[in-house]
Amino acid sequence: MESNKSNQINLENLKQRLQQACSKDYYSLNAKLNKLSHKDKKELNSIAKKIESSIQARKLRTNNIPMINCDERLPIYAKKSEFQTKLASHQVLIVCGETGSGKTTQLPLYCLESGRGIGGLIGHTQPRRIAARTVAKRIADQLDTTLGNMVGYKIRHQDQTGDQTYIKLMTDGVLLNEMQRDKFLNQYDTIIIDEAHERSLNIDFILGYIKQLLPKRPDLKVIVTSATIDIKKFSSYFDDAPVIEVSGKTFPVEVLYRPIEEEDNEARLKAIYESIRELSNIDMGDILIFLEGEGEIHETDKFLKKQKLADTDILPLYARLSSSRQGKIFSPHKRRHVILATNVAETSLTIPGIRYVIDTGKARISRYSVKSKVQRLPVEKISQAAADQRKGRCGRTSEGICIRLYNQDDFDARQAYTQPEILRTNLASVILQMKVLNLGDIQRFPFLEPPDDKLINDGINVLKEINALSPNGRLTKSGRKIARMPIEPRFACMLLAAKEYQCITEMLIIVSALSIQDPRERPFDNMHKADKAHEQFKDKESDFIWFINLWQFYHLQMQQLSQNKLKKLCATNFLSYMRMREWIDIHRQLRHVCSDLKLALNKEPANYQSIHCAILTGLASQVAYHSEKHIYSGARNIQTYLFPASTLFDKKPEWIVAAELVETTRLYARNIARVESKWIIKTAKHLLKYQYGNIQWEAETGRVIASESTFLFGMLLSANRIINYSKINAVEARKLFIQYALIDNQLNNDANFIKHNRELIDEVREMEIKTRRPDILDESAIYQFYDD
Repeated sequence: MESNKSNQINLENLKQRLQQACSKDYYSLNAKLNKLSHKDKKELNSIAKKIESSIQARKLRTNNIPMINCDERLPIYAKKSEFQTKLASHQVLIVCGETGSGKTTQLPLYCLESGRGIGGLIGHTQPRRIAARTVAKRIADQLDTTLGNMVGYKIRHQDQTGDQTYIKLMTDGVLLNEMQRDKFLNQYDTIIIDEAHERSLNIDFILGYIKQLLPKRPDLKVIVTSATIDIKKFSSYFDDAPVIEVSGKTFPVEVLYRPIEEEDNEARLKAIYESIRELSNIDMGDILIFLEGEGEIHETDKFLKKQKLADTDILPLYARLSSSRQGKIFSPHKRRHVILATNVAETSLTIPGIRYVIDTGKARISRYSVKSKVQRLPVEKISQAAADQRKGRCGRTSEGICIRLYNQDDFDARQAYTQPEILRTNLASVILQMKVLNLGDIQRFPFLEPPDDKLINDGINVLKEINALSPNGRLTKSGRKIARMPIEPRFACMLLAAKEYQCITEMLIIVSALSIQDPRERPFDNMHKADKAHEQFKDKESDFIWFINLWQFYHLQMQQLSQNKLKKLCATNFLSYMRMREWIDIHRQLRHVCSDLKLALNKEPANYQSIHCAILTGLASQVAYHSEKHIYSGARNIQTYLFPASTLFDKKPEWIVAAELVETTRLYARNIARVESKWIIKTAKHLLKYQYGNIQWEAETGRVIASESTFLFGMLLSANRIINYSKINAVEARKLFIQYALIDNQLNNDANFIKHNRELIDEVREMEIKTRRPDILDESAIYQFYDD
């Protein structure tokens, strides 16, 4: 009794000490303590040591809080006191801070000054890796500490954090990935979701997850922040969370409307040129022009260069542009810059010195079609919020002018905010994450804006297609493994299938290449040279093998060349050095995951068939057959074109598989390979449909046969293959056997019962002739006899 009482006191004491420790393992340790009986002394001692260690770590962190010098010049500083007061009394805060207000760099410092970051990290998400790195560096500089010490960052391939880190910058994708291993997000005591207005798939899922988590983590503080956020919607979503609004540190921007009278390309180019001339009459300030995509940028670039604008450099800016060419935009310059940009320049990049903006009011918006199962990139009018973001790119350092090439009525009629990604994309990855985290039915998950049922069903069907979900919607063993890989589920499926086909070495190279932006550079003014340089890596039958050839070439050069020489090599061969590094990083990361999943690299090189069978396992719905000229017919009768840069563009094989189908001016199949229909049949058995015809008894072989035609998503893979029909429909085959083999006497067999029955039937038929009664022999009775 005495011993039990002693242990009971220890248990209660441990719970109190656990509260003091505010350990990142608090919830798991607390759960263990609640389950322990008084006899579990060994387990109690183990937990006690962990708790004491956490208490010491907390004391050390408390004593080492850095001196915080907040920037008083920034507009957010005026709201510092209000922010810290509301943070103390509310679990969620909404901060709407205009561009230049200082919210991104200062809010984590205000949290640290308030005592946050002691019991856990201050997690701070950014939509893009470049932003996570640069913001971390700026905050570290302000705290006068080295990056990776008190302030660190974690992106897909890099973890620059340590034991002394208080503030951790990361992409929202990293936080999403951490939820699988840390369901209560115990390592954080504060989470800041920045740029929430972008409403990416990751952001919307994280917001929904956190909403469910808040009651279970009353100690967790959450700050949602953006420049153009829908305040009422976000506040209401988090149970009327308080809102703090901050004006930006910007100069006034005059908005001029210059609508294009005719909706054609020539009229628009002329309007852009006239706008540049109008702004040139004011001064030679830099101009940022927003266009829809790369094609429109190259066309405008070509047109403006012909106009020979005085003391002016025309510079493109889009996501696939090499870092060296992007660098020209940010470097000091004496001549005027006219920058032609996609919507990448709306929020993710701040270009210094922009005085003027010309806005066409359009962008390519990624949109998934449930009907065709294709991710499209149609040109659409941007929202009012996006237009205001574009306007805000000037006026950062001085007064600015924004010329909109549309009228005021057009602007007023536009949507207030850009439609969230969750309402216009495939949801397979989100549904898979939810299954792994046991978050229940996606239709009941508290999304800020719930997706359409059609999109949900489509995502579920994709996961069933790759065997991540069973036919009844349960998570499979393969699904759990696929969810552990930080890549698109289809590509993860290919990597998993590579074990069966003994091509993991090759598939690691391919899926890591497909998970980044294409490392090839194809500048508009040097396309022919670029294509010629890329030809050295081509395979005559597969764009996937192209990646393997490039990988082997590059790794051979890495062993022999310095970093500077490698960069020159990339430039000469029209390759992006930064994307090659990214490719190597994700390959390394996936190799670690493969090691954890016991997926061993193959020592012998895999053959063409094995590699492409593994690819087909993940991309069954992206198969197509040659129908006419450059046109291929795909799943559900979709018409697609081969991408002109593909190795196979002029070869036109009978069957192809594509890594992606993208619709721009046409629907293009990109990164393609020749495959054979029998490989498709082998790898997509669970998706095949069959039709049977010409079902008959074959006396020669003594069986019921049929001609079988095999289909995948409406595509005919094989026709009129003779098969044993009894394996398909035993009941029907049995009926035919009785009728033709036994009754019609077409069975080549001398069994005694058959001889006896034939003799008896012959006797009855003779009797019918003699008695002139043709109805004595009743075939239906004979059938019934045999059937019984």
